Amino acid sequence: MTLPNQRLQRTLDLIDAANSEDPNHEIVDGNNYPKELLYGQRMSVWLARVEPNPRETWQIAARAQHICRWEIPRDTYPMDRIGYLEWRKRLYRFHADKVGAIMRQTGYEEPEITEVQRMLLKSGIKADASVQLLEDMACLVFLDHYLEDFIAKHGHDEAKLIDIVRKSWKKMSDRGHRHAAEIALSAEAQRVIGKALAGSE
Repeated sequence: MTLPNQRLQRTLDLIDAANSEDPNHEIVDGNNYPKELLYGQRMSVWLARVEPNPRETWQIAARAQHICRWEIPRDTYPMDRIGYLEWRKRLYRFHADKVGAIMRQTGYEEPEITEVQRMLLKSGIKADASVQLLEDMACLVFLDHYLEDFIAKHGHDEAKLIDIVRKSWKKMSDRGHRHAAEIALSAEAQRVIGKALAGSE
């Protein structure tokens, strides 16, 4: 018989194993990590900061937020707004199916699988607290770990930067906003966020 905590750890390990196959890498403190493996672990760290006693389903959804994301590249869809929305919708379903298969393998029941899949599909965001929690984690991870690089890459297009930050902020709950205010950011990142929140371009 598999104990609940062993079942959870096995599930997280399988998600990590899948994400370890990412051909894209990121260097942090001189160490080379598969990009989505690092992303999933960052999601887990933020979840633990916001929710000291998170439910198993929340932990699984956070770790699987980008599971095997590289398998469906952005450029397989038209590089316009409609193409982006179609790509994102396909990714949500892909992530949900991937983690559902893992959870069945490790012994979870269908109601638990459905909850995790609902979170990854972003079903009922703003109305469903679990879905909103996952969205908060994704936005916090973006602000904490990816915003600075995004600014460095797209600094020539301030309007785009401001639009991305504004959209991220709108997706978050009040609790998410409070945690975002605690993130140490560069003066430039703070300036971009300030302009986004002020509605100024």
